[in-house]
Amino acid sequence: MISWSVAVAPAELEGAFAEGIGFDGSAVEGFARVYEADMIAKPDPSTFQLLPWRGESGVGRMFCDILMPDGTPSYADPRFVLKRALSHAAEMGFTFYTHPEIEFFLLKEKPEPGEKPRPIDSGGYFDHTPHSVAHDFRHVSIHMLESMGISVEFSHHEGAPGQQEIDLRYADALTTADNIMSFRLVMKEVALQQEVYASFMPKPFTDHPGSGMHTHMSLFEGDRNVFFEPGAEFQLSKLGRAFIAGLLKHAAEITAVCNQWVNSYKRLWGAAERTAGAGGEAPAYICWGHNNRSALIRVPMYKPQKGNATRIEFRSLDSACNPYLAFALILAAGLKGIEAGYQLPPGAEDDVWALTSAERRALGIDPLPQSLDEAISVMQGSELVAETLGEHVFDFFLRNKREEWREYRHQVTEFELNRYLPVL
Repeated sequence: MISWSVAVAPAELEGAFAEGIGFDGSAVEGFARVYEADMIAKPDPSTFQLLPWRGESGVGRMFCDILMPDGTPSYADPRFVLKRALSHAAEMGFTFYTHPEIEFFLLKEKPEPGEKPRPIDSGGYFDHTPHSVAHDFRHVSIHMLESMGISVEFSHHEGAPGQQEIDLRYADALTTADNIMSFRLVMKEVALQQEVYASFMPKPFTDHPGSGMHTHMSLFEGDRNVFFEPGAEFQLSKLGRAFIAGLLKHAAEITAVCNQWVNSYKRLWGAAERTAGAGGEAPAYICWGHNNRSALIRVPMYKPQKGNATRIEFRSLDSACNPYLAFALILAAGLKGIEAGYQLPPGAEDDVWALTSAERRALGIDPLPQSLDEAISVMQGSELVAETLGEHVFDFFLRNKREEWREYRHQVTEFELNRYLPVL
């Protein structure tokens, strides 16, 4: 997801709060058609934070709500899409909390077109090299995040060379989505300072795992975690089980948004292919399980005696997705499961990747879409996705992704040149 910004002089800030900042919506891809171009960006003062890398210049940032000239929310604003989904949850008495584990790569430099990416190190999972660039990078990055009010829970080197993971602390879903957008900016800025390059591309290396954004989530009713039921299997309540059932039923429909790039499917299906360990732990099949890292949805049990810690982990998200749209659809799918009383199928206890196709079919385990093209086709027929995103975002997203697929499809790849040019 690409973000946009506008600078406001201090003298104009009061007017920006009162009236917003007018801009040409038709100049921003997907926001508006030419004949409805006038739009307003209204700063949200609750999101104000100083940018620590700007030193003593006193530059801050705020997120904006996008409004129409009459003051109504813009149908094209992804942040409003999530707010609308959260309002539906609130009407049911729920608050939606999320906790993302964000993976990304540090590269020696930003690759030029045609160049291969080069990771900054050859480290692996939980590697700790005190004088490495990665160690210093994470230390500086976390300090900047914390200074912006973004709480970090854990950080470590991930499984691939140059790959990092930083986990943000639990927060309501809108705050989390805002924090993810700030997180990406901070990582890019710190990387520039240290003369390296941070990339959230889902899978830049053929022979190494891709970058995901495993996200833990729960619903609260006031101070009570409604996913928790003492004595139930995995301490998971009927509401929690119905939420998972909703995610499973609609998983294929929301995949185009949770994994919105052509490259996203190299991460998902690299795991399924089990090619030289290239896949890592990305899920490719629609199932759930307790502590089963090959499942799409996992029910972790880190703190079985602490009811508020009961949650589920949705594992297909990659760290390059639009968090506002992805969280809105995940929430909508889960709430649909609760509202419609979906029944949760048996959990998967085996390594789903290791099963044969026939074994998976016998267990009723379907695959996620295997390409962006397939994901778009499934999404196109989804009433849930259309209703959650709204007509404008739904239609534009499909148009935009079809065009991306067309551009990708006509490219002659390195694989084809290496495989066929010498022999054909």
